[in-house]
Amino acid sequence: MGALGTELLGEFIGTAVLILLGNGVVAGVLLKDTKSNNAGWVAITMGWGIAVAVAAFIAGFMSPAHLNPAVSIGLAINGSFPWASVGPYIVAQFLGAIFGAFLVWLQYKPHYDVTEDKGAILGTFATGPAIYQPVANVISEAIGTFILVFGILAFGKYDMPVGLGTLVVGTLIVGIGLSLGGTTGYAINPARDLGPRIAHFFLPMKNKGNSDWKYAWIPVVGPILGGALAGLLFTFL
Repeated sequence: MGALGTELLGEFIGTAVLILLGNGVVAGVLLKDTKSNNAGWVAITMGWGIAVAVAAFIAGFMSPAHLNPAVSIGLAINGSFPWASVGPYIVAQFLGAIFGAFLVWLQYKPHYDVTEDKGAILGTFATGPAIYQPVANVISEAIGTFILVFGILAFGKYDMPVGLGTLVVGTLIVGIGLSLGGTTGYAINPARDLGPRIAHFFLPMKNKGNSDWKYAWIPVVGPILGGALAGLLFTFL
């Protein structure tokens, strides 16, 4: 396997782990009769921060562990990542996200079978707004992703011991979730939202309802805008 192939495998595996652990904690909190049912928002934000760090550690020896199209695009705009690799990375990230969502469904299938709340079921796959206002929702996703990508670029300027930067990014994810995530659920990653939403559409589930395609463009466009702006502004620093 060539260098790019190894990197793409890393992005696929890393994004799959990201979704398995990230959406896994959401499933544990939202689905009926789990041992972690109703554990709350803090559990979700902590779980997602750990998911990002663990997934990045797993993928990091194979790829840069972007695990997020907005990160790949932002770093390409900044000149830190080759544009020729952006498209293949995004494909690998989306495929990994779909597979990770499938694994969450497999893990929690008995609980999906007994859960009747269609919104809760969709929430274990994709994000949704607390208040549906498309412009405000796009701005929320853009701000959260801007902080993510700008933070990643800033952390790269420090001479940290190996692995510490990955832990810091995981902490940043917790901070974004606690401080900014209450508006839209902080997708801050097009693959994280759209990939599992596609899986939700195709998987056979009782009471699953619709996949809310009306909202689906927002956690794609918002993060790309935020990541691109972060990459652009960081070039001037």
